[in-house]
Amino acid sequence: MANIYLIRHGQASFGDDNYDQLSDTGWQQARVLGRWLSGRVAPDVVIGGDMQRHRETVEAIASGYRAPFPDMQVATGFNEFDHASVVHRFRPEWADRAQMQAELEASGHPAKTFQKAFTQAVQRWVSGEYDSEYPETWLQFKARVVQALDDLVDWAGGGDVFVSTSGGPIAVIVQQLLEISDRKALGLNEVIANTSVTRVLYSGPRRSLAVFNNYSHLEAEDPELVTFR
Repeated sequence: MANIYLIRHGQASFGDDNYDQLSDTGWQQARVLGRWLSGRVAPDVVIGGDMQRHRETVEAIASGYRAPFPDMQVATGFNEFDHASVVHRFRPEWADRAQMQAELEASGHPAKTFQKAFTQAVQRWVSGEYDSEYPETWLQFKARVVQALDDLVDWAGGGDVFVSTSGGPIAVIVQQLLEISDRKALGLNEVIANTSVTRVLYSGPRRSLAVFNNYSHLEAEDPELVTFR
């Protein structure tokens, strides 16, 4: 059986004007992953969403890989859902970035405060009770990701594939493979580490989960490199 390596992007730049770019830590995480993969896995194909953090993760992996590395092909089906839309429907006042930052700083625990609000915002989105408010519903997002996986399997032709993507698509794919509930899928999404590797075995229509959320490459290099947002 061949392998699909689902790689969550390196840490993005939370709090910066452009969240979508990798932070310095994100670049380092992906270079570490590239060194770890070198000599272990030789991908036939490299796929990524068209988000900046997906592209930059592949660039950093390639720089650490120390061997010829395929150019990344874009597959937008592996893009993350629109975090901003989901959060702003739950907290409309946070569409004003300055106000959001002020409220988070005033809480005394910005990261924890944002994570709590984000979790509630995602639960609202997933509930299906407010679908008319979102440009992409939870069910549409899941269908998009599953279709992207199906298309990739058909296109890859039995080769080993790297996919640079985000936590949401990884959680959806694992949900489909394990046939678990939306609630459990959301729980998985919260623990997927930056540059972690989830490995899916496939042969034609047969697919199975072999590894979930492996970030031992970061723990071996420097445990402080382990991040989840």
